[in-house]
Amino acid sequence: MTAKILVVDDQPINLRLMQARLRDEYFEVILATSGAEAIEICRRETVDLVLLDVMMPEMDGYEVCRRLKADPACRHIPVVLITALDDMRNRITGLEAGADDFLTKPVRDLPLFSRIRSLTRLKILSDEMRTRAETTMRVLAGNEADAVAESGTGGSVLVVVDSPAEGERLSRILRSEHTVRVHVGPVADLEAAAIEPTDLLAIDLQAESFDPLRLCSLVRSNEATRPLPILVLASDGRDETRIAKALELGANDYILRPVDRNELLARARTQVKRRRYDESLRRSLQQTIELATVDALTGLSNRRFFESHLTASIARARTDAKDLSLLIADIDHFKQINDGWGHAVGDGVLRDVAARTRDSLRACDLACRIGGEEFVVVMPDADSEAAAAIAERLRRVVADQPFPIGGEMISVTISVGFSTLIADDTDATLTKRADQALYEAKRLGRNRVVLRAA
Repeated sequence: MTAKILVVDDQPINLRLMQARLRDEYFEVILATSGAEAIEICRRETVDLVLLDVMMPEMDGYEVCRRLKADPACRHIPVVLITALDDMRNRITGLEAGADDFLTKPVRDLPLFSRIRSLTRLKILSDEMRTRAETTMRVLAGNEADAVAESGTGGSVLVVVDSPAEGERLSRILRSEHTVRVHVGPVADLEAAAIEPTDLLAIDLQAESFDPLRLCSLVRSNEATRPLPILVLASDGRDETRIAKALELGANDYILRPVDRNELLARARTQVKRRRYDESLRRSLQQTIELATVDALTGLSNRRFFESHLTASIARARTDAKDLSLLIADIDHFKQINDGWGHAVGDGVLRDVAARTRDSLRACDLACRIGGEEFVVVMPDADSEAAAAIAERLRRVVADQPFPIGGEMISVTISVGFSTLIADDTDATLTKRADQALYEAKRLGRNRVVLRAA
């Protein structure tokens, strides 16, 4: 995953060194030598993450962070503060200013790149939700949607630890601002239904009675718990590799032992606030999309939403210099199903295909029914190889499991065509190439995936 990183430091040598490290990992880098310049860049350009030095003349990193987080155009950009001051008061000041993390010089590669990848991955998902919200409001009323973030207190926190004593210590701190539940020991009986009403999940990364990394993976792979923020508790140094793995698996943040009360509360507030903001976007999307942009039969977005969203997605892909692919799928011989078993059965097949499509996609992909038995999927940040894998997975998930039709289990297949954004593409040309690929798949015998390049 690539990203555009803004590095802010008043020392040219520090800028050049950080630029070289980031470019070696194939990140795009923008440089700024002052807080004012950094704020202007964030307002003018698409930035995925800011690495911000704290000690700068005129405007220090704390103030820059406060101004970015107060600006509606910039508040969604993750900010990582970097300083030579390894002092808890400075760390808490940064977190309370709105920073997403705080790294101490000299910054080691493992924590640096783990945090960059984790935060930029979360930003991609958040950006996609905001784009959909803005698309919906344009379709319905021509206004931008901008959910208001809440305070970050009064949340529901679930603490999963190895010992009652550790659970009580953490609970005693968190109870001053949140409602806290503690689960001690094995997590086999910790079902998604028990986790889902939570605003924050805190996991002991040193636990021995259960696998904390496996728990992170399970939470992220379950649709009901996927949006839940995860904070892992680790020991300094010894757990650095496990911290990086937890972040890779989807953990949002970490805190090192011995746990400082104010730091734990600050990190918890940040994650609860983000959870509430994302939930407000989801509620807004659900309420407004259902009015005019959802296909009533399948629950997928309809043609009206697709056409508007594709325009925004292409513009964003070009601005961010990222890939975008478009997939069109058509149910093979669908007329025979309608003619042989009736339209009610045909509608059931459409609903089932839509459900399988939705379940087989990435979180950032958008599936739509654009008419009859035809579906499209918009795939941001997917090149031809990634799009081919998604398309093939979708084809298999339909073909490999028979459908209940007229009291029998009948095999149903789909043909899939897809295209990937090129330099001079418009909405129409990208869609036309995917459509041509679909017809080629039909011509070649159906139940297959075809790419149409330029």
